[in-house]
Amino acid sequence: MPFAFEPNTRDARSTRPIVLSTSASPLDLRADRLKHAKTSYSIRRVKLAEATRLITDQRPEAGDLVLARVTRLGQHQHLESSTGRRVRLWPGDEIVVAFGARYAPDQYEASVPPDLAPCHLVAAGGIAAIVQSRHAGIKPATQIEPIGLLADARGVLNMRAAALSAPPSRRTAFTVAVLGSSMNAGKTTTAANLVAGLRRLGLRVGAAKVTGTGAGGDRWLMSDAGASPVLDFTDVGHASTAGLGVEELEHILTQLCRHVAAAGVDCTVLEVADGLLQAETSALVESMRFVKNVDAVLFAAPDAMSAVAGVEWLRRHHLPVVAVSGVVTSSPLAAREAERAAGLPVRTADELTDPRVVEALFPVLNRLPGLRTTAAAQQ
Repeated sequence: MPFAFEPNTRDARSTRPIVLSTSASPLDLRADRLKHAKTSYSIRRVKLAEATRLITDQRPEAGDLVLARVTRLGQHQHLESSTGRRVRLWPGDEIVVAFGARYAPDQYEASVPPDLAPCHLVAAGGIAAIVQSRHAGIKPATQIEPIGLLADARGVLNMRAAALSAPPSRRTAFTVAVLGSSMNAGKTTTAANLVAGLRRLGLRVGAAKVTGTGAGGDRWLMSDAGASPVLDFTDVGHASTAGLGVEELEHILTQLCRHVAAAGVDCTVLEVADGLLQAETSALVESMRFVKNVDAVLFAAPDAMSAVAGVEWLRRHHLPVVAVSGVVTSSPLAAREAERAAGLPVRTADELTDPRVVEALFPVLNRLPGLRTTAAAQQ
């Protein structure tokens, strides 16, 4: 059965462990304080107007909203707003973000802290965590000082309470998943250009990012390519998906696929973050729920060897991988190596916008009622 989230109704009787602090009683929240705070993309669905107080004596949980003060700038010197604008940060700024873990080999490994002691801003989309390790090429994280958890009369505000409700139907759409060997392999570029190619065939296309760390950049790119609607895991109550169990991941996948399909699209393009060796990615992709929801896979890789290894991994897990794309296509020589060794077509981002290429990769599209002929799509 799909994982069922419980509503956020924590109050004074919560079983959440109590963390001692210098101020154990809830703090009043001035009516104008949040108006002047800089708010982040990840928490955009939560109604901040419902917050009436700050709580300083509870252990934070993933998805909890926190008012924090920037104390020292590091890697992230901007906060991404709900509209996608990069808002400049200065020491002393108050920000509203959510606690969450992060798994990003090219940036940070970070976890939800055990208390409200000083911690870090680990993603521009608005994720507070404590850094455990970082890539050698990345600056130390921006430091923040939690002031208190945002709460209403019932308890701490958590992203789960603002998640989309269950979709009204179980309608499905032809679904293509874009997977990759690692971060920065070209997954989002591949997905967005595929959206554009499907749109040029006259098809209605929706998109969803199933896993990752809360940020809007991928969402805006999918939207710019013509996908509508575009959703991600933050829409179903998660600041990030690092550390989630397979049942929770399957629930996210199911909810996002159903919500996108319910909008009446012909095709859904899914992006799964990170690489196949990342724990949550592999758990999701190996699950029967993923196999049942996905009709075809495009694999993004940075080089030929990664492409071949990834394609072999997908085939071992009986996933319908149809082509390779990503950073490997920056080099025609590397692309030829990958095509020869993997036995699959390797397509550049530009080629994925060509209706003829898309039709060749997905012959089943010819049976969809919204499809125009290639000649008509080119006009």
